[in-house]
Amino acid sequence: MLSIKELMGFIESSGVGMTISQSRGWFPALEMIHVTATTFVFGMITIVDLRLLGFLARGSAVSDLYRDVIPLTWGAFVVAATTGILLFTGQAVAYSVNLAFQMKFVALALIGLNMLAFRRFVYPAIAKQDRDAPVPLAAKLAGGFSLAGWIAVVSCARWIAYLMV
Repeated sequence: MLSIKELMGFIESSGVGMTISQSRGWFPALEMIHVTATTFVFGMITIVDLRLLGFLARGSAVSDLYRDVIPLTWGAFVVAATTGILLFTGQAVAYSVNLAFQMKFVALALIGLNMLAFRRFVYPAIAKQDRDAPVPLAAKLAGGFSLAGWIAVVSCARWIAYLMV
Protein backbone atom coordinates (compact mmCIF):
# COMPACT_ATOMS: atom_id res chain seq x y z
CA MET A 1 0.00 0.00 0.00
CA LEU A 2 1.38 3.39 -1.04
CA SER A 3 1.65 6.23 1.45
CA ILE A 4 0.18 9.60 0.46
CA LYS A 5 3.68 10.98 -0.16
CA GLU A 6 4.54 7.98 -2.36
CA LEU A 7 1.27 8.37 -4.28
CA MET A 8 1.97 12.07 -4.82
CA GLY A 9 5.49 11.20 -5.99
CA PHE A 10 4.04 8.66 -8.42
CA ILE A 11 1.61 11.26 -9.81
CA GLU A 12 4.35 13.86 -10.11
CA SER A 13 6.73 11.43 -11.87
CA SER A 14 4.05 10.30 -14.36
CA GLY A 15 4.45 11.26 -17.99
CA VAL A 16 1.87 14.03 -17.65
CA GLY A 17 3.41 15.32 -14.41
CA MET A 18 6.91 15.36 -15.86
CA THR A 19 5.78 17.08 -19.06
CA ILE A 20 4.02 19.83 -17.13
CA SER A 21 6.78 20.38 -14.58
CA GLN A 22 9.66 20.29 -17.05
CA SER A 23 8.13 22.22 -19.93
CA ARG A 24 8.69 25.95 -20.20
CA GLY A 25 5.23 26.48 -21.64
CA TRP A 26 2.77 23.93 -20.30
CA PHE A 27 2.54 25.11 -16.68
CA PRO A 28 2.04 28.82 -17.48
CA ALA A 29 -0.43 28.04 -20.27
CA LEU A 30 -2.47 25.73 -18.06
CA GLU A 31 -2.33 28.21 -15.19
CA MET A 32 -3.57 31.02 -17.46
CA ILE A 33 -6.52 28.88 -18.60
CA HIS A 34 -7.19 27.74 -15.01
CA VAL A 35 -7.22 31.28 -13.64
CA THR A 36 -9.40 32.52 -16.50
CA ALA A 37 -11.93 29.70 -16.07
CA THR A 38 -11.97 30.13 -12.28
CA THR A 39 -12.52 33.86 -12.71
CA PHE A 40 -15.44 33.13 -15.01
CA VAL A 41 -16.95 30.69 -12.49
CA PHE A 42 -16.49 33.15 -9.64
CA GLY A 43 -17.98 36.01 -11.67
CA MET A 44 -21.03 34.09 -12.83
CA ILE A 45 -21.73 32.64 -9.38
CA THR A 46 -21.29 36.11 -7.88
CA ILE A 47 -24.07 37.39 -10.14
CA VAL A 48 -26.43 34.69 -8.84
CA ASP A 49 -25.31 35.21 -5.22
CA LEU A 50 -25.77 38.98 -5.42
CA ARG A 51 -29.26 38.42 -6.86
CA LEU A 52 -30.10 36.08 -3.98
CA LEU A 53 -28.81 38.68 -1.52
CA GLY A 54 -31.01 41.32 -3.17
CA PHE A 55 -28.19 43.56 -4.43
CA LEU A 56 -28.50 42.89 -8.16
CA ALA A 57 -31.17 42.41 -10.83
CA ARG A 58 -34.07 42.65 -8.38
CA GLY A 59 -36.53 42.89 -11.25
CA SER A 60 -35.34 39.58 -12.70
CA ALA A 61 -36.64 36.20 -11.63
CA VAL A 62 -34.01 34.14 -9.84
CA SER A 63 -35.01 31.13 -11.92
CA ASP A 64 -34.39 33.02 -15.19
CA LEU A 65 -30.97 34.18 -14.03
CA TYR A 66 -30.10 30.74 -12.69
CA ARG A 67 -31.19 29.05 -15.93
CA ASP A 68 -29.06 31.46 -18.01
CA VAL A 69 -25.94 31.47 -15.84
CA ILE A 70 -25.52 27.99 -14.40
CA PRO A 71 -24.92 25.98 -17.62
CA LEU A 72 -22.14 28.39 -18.64
CA THR A 73 -20.74 28.23 -15.14
CA TRP A 74 -20.59 24.44 -15.20
CA GLY A 75 -18.71 24.56 -18.50
CA ALA A 76 -16.13 26.92 -17.03
CA PHE A 77 -15.94 24.80 -13.88
CA VAL A 78 -15.09 21.71 -15.95
CA VAL A 79 -12.28 23.66 -17.66
CA ALA A 80 -11.01 24.96 -14.29
CA ALA A 81 -11.12 21.49 -12.73
CA THR A 82 -9.40 19.84 -15.68
CA THR A 83 -6.61 22.39 -15.82
CA GLY A 84 -6.32 22.32 -12.03
CA ILE A 85 -5.82 18.55 -12.07
CA LEU A 86 -3.18 18.89 -14.77
CA LEU A 87 -1.39 21.63 -12.80
CA PHE A 88 -1.50 19.42 -9.71
CA THR A 89 0.27 16.56 -11.49
CA GLY A 90 3.31 18.76 -12.11
CA GLN A 91 3.87 19.50 -8.39
CA ALA A 92 1.76 16.94 -6.55
CA VAL A 93 4.15 16.47 -3.62
CA ALA A 94 4.42 20.19 -2.84
CA TYR A 95 0.72 20.90 -3.39
CA SER A 96 -0.43 17.99 -1.23
CA VAL A 97 1.24 19.45 1.88
CA ASN A 98 0.45 23.10 1.09
CA LEU A 99 -1.96 24.51 3.71
CA ALA A 100 -3.50 27.04 1.32
CA PHE A 101 -4.11 24.29 -1.26
CA GLN A 102 -5.78 22.15 1.40
CA MET A 103 -7.90 25.09 2.59
CA LYS A 104 -8.95 25.79 -1.01
CA PHE A 105 -10.35 22.28 -1.29
CA VAL A 106 -12.10 22.46 2.05
CA ALA A 107 -13.76 25.67 0.84
CA LEU A 108 -14.69 24.01 -2.48
CA ALA A 109 -16.21 21.05 -0.62
CA LEU A 110 -18.27 23.38 1.59
CA ILE A 111 -19.40 25.35 -1.46
CA GLY A 112 -20.42 22.08 -3.12
CA LEU A 113 -22.49 21.05 -0.10
CA ASN A 114 -24.09 24.50 0.00
CA MET A 115 -24.92 24.25 -3.70
CA LEU A 116 -26.46 20.79 -3.27
CA ALA A 117 -28.57 21.96 -0.33
CA PHE A 118 -29.61 25.08 -2.24
CA ARG A 119 -30.58 23.13 -5.35
CA ARG A 120 -32.44 20.45 -3.40
CA PHE A 121 -34.23 22.43 -0.70
CA VAL A 122 -34.26 26.14 -1.55
CA TYR A 123 -34.33 26.56 -5.33
CA PRO A 124 -37.60 24.67 -5.99
CA ALA A 125 -39.54 27.19 -3.87
CA ILE A 126 -37.77 30.18 -5.43
CA ALA A 127 -38.39 28.95 -8.97
CA LYS A 128 -42.14 29.12 -8.32
CA GLN A 129 -42.09 32.76 -7.20
CA ASP A 130 -42.45 35.66 -9.57
CA ARG A 131 -39.93 38.45 -10.17
CA ASP A 132 -41.08 40.72 -7.38
CA ALA A 133 -41.38 38.19 -4.55
CA PRO A 134 -38.88 38.69 -1.75
CA VAL A 135 -36.03 36.19 -1.64
CA PRO A 136 -36.46 33.81 1.32
CA LEU A 137 -33.93 33.95 4.15
CA ALA A 138 -32.63 30.45 3.31
CA ALA A 139 -31.78 31.62 -0.22
CA LYS A 140 -30.07 34.75 1.11
CA LEU A 141 -28.01 32.61 3.49
CA ALA A 142 -27.08 30.23 0.68
CA GLY A 143 -26.05 33.16 -1.52
CA GLY A 144 -23.99 34.75 1.26
CA PHE A 145 -22.29 31.47 2.11
CA SER A 146 -21.55 30.81 -1.55
CA LEU A 147 -20.09 34.28 -2.06
CA ALA A 148 -17.92 33.99 1.07
CA GLY A 149 -16.83 30.51 -0.01
CA TRP A 150 -15.76 31.62 -3.47
CA ILE A 151 -13.85 34.56 -2.00
CA ALA A 152 -12.08 32.03 0.25
CA VAL A 153 -11.29 29.79 -2.76
CA VAL A 154 -9.79 32.66 -4.74
CA SER A 155 -7.87 33.94 -1.70
CA CYS A 156 -6.46 30.51 -0.89
CA ALA A 157 -5.56 29.94 -4.54
CA ARG A 158 -3.56 33.16 -4.56
CA TRP A 159 -1.90 32.20 -1.28
CA ILE A 160 -0.76 28.79 -2.57
CA ALA A 161 2.32 30.16 -4.33
CA TYR A 162 3.55 31.83 -1.15
CA LEU A 163 3.45 28.57 0.81
CA MET A 164 5.16 26.34 -1.77
CA VAL A 165 7.97 24.34 -0.20
